[in-house]
Amino acid sequence: MENGTTYESGGQPLSSRVTYMSSPPSKRRPTLHDVARLAGCSYQTVSRVVNDQGAVHPDTRERVLAAIAEVGYRRNVAAAALKTDRPGSIGVVTDSSWHYGPMGALRGIENAAREVGKHIILSVNDEDSFGSLESTLDTFRDAYVDGLIVIAPLVREAELALASIGNTGWASVLPIVVLAADPAPIPHAIVVSEDQYEGSVRAVEHLISLGHQNIAHVAGAQEWLDGQVRLKGWRDTLVAHDLSVPEAIIGDWSGESGYQAGCRIADLNPRPTAVFVASDLMALGLLRALNEHGLRVPQDISIIGFDDHEFASQFDPPLTTVRQDFVALGRLCVRSLQDPECYPRSTISPNLIVRTSTAPPSSLKIV
Repeated sequence: MENGTTYESGGQPLSSRVTYMSSPPSKRRPTLHDVARLAGCSYQTVSRVVNDQGAVHPDTRERVLAAIAEVGYRRNVAAAALKTDRPGSIGVVTDSSWHYGPMGALRGIENAAREVGKHIILSVNDEDSFGSLESTLDTFRDAYVDGLIVIAPLVREAELALASIGNTGWASVLPIVVLAADPAPIPHAIVVSEDQYEGSVRAVEHLISLGHQNIAHVAGAQEWLDGQVRLKGWRDTLVAHDLSVPEAIIGDWSGESGYQAGCRIADLNPRPTAVFVASDLMALGLLRALNEHGLRVPQDISIIGFDDHEFASQFDPPLTTVRQDFVALGRLCVRSLQDPECYPRSTISPNLIVRTSTAPPSSLKIV
């Protein structure tokens, strides 16, 4: 992935208004704040020298230039051009997993930013580099962004991101949105999320309303906040209806893990009459496994997924699932940056999309 290139998803390119930044190097890039500390002056004074704007005493200018040379500061020319044109820009930090949820959220943010005339400057971090997020924040500060959105799907990433945000004191300078499934309240940032818990409850409630009582769950990877929250929603709903809670089968979001889960479920005795699957891709693998074992969906077992991926309606049978509205989520992120006092914590309710992969259990059907 090259700086300044575009990234394609599902055959649809992201807008050329997206600028990509490489992951931060192991050695932190010098910033204007480093120059200011060394020169013994304010950040604003250094900025005036770098941008050749405003009056600065000759002695102070010499100290600043000497400090720039000593720390090796290099001006971000691309960002300076953005500021000159005054289009406004939003920094976005995400990891390199590129699963459907984070990618969908990124596309939603990009679309929302374009609607309000903003550029996106994107920093893609390896999972283990979220610990050095402070370097990325400094880089964005030098890029003159109007705000920052952090997409942190993994539990550890969210923890590291929130710690870095608290340490940098960015909240006093720019608004920050953290997009995560279920983080604790954050004093330094605005929390935006799709209500994964509510979506899971709706999925299980739908199965219960059809008459199912033995409902299994194929969970997503538990190092993901999404995986943890969806599992909790399934478990809590069964408990609320005084139904037994079987052991969840843990997958990794892949179709292969869904297939392996389906093979296990097909061999269970008694076999569940319905399965709530934490992602549509895993549900696809599950459907294949059940078909190979001679089980029909929904006649023998009902299946419900999560995401409403673009191919979910093309499953055989078409998949009942929980739809995440990434366009609305992106708009909420951008609105939260523009008016942070109105959005201290905001969630979007997902929608249940009922198709033909769910039906009453065969024991309740009239013959």
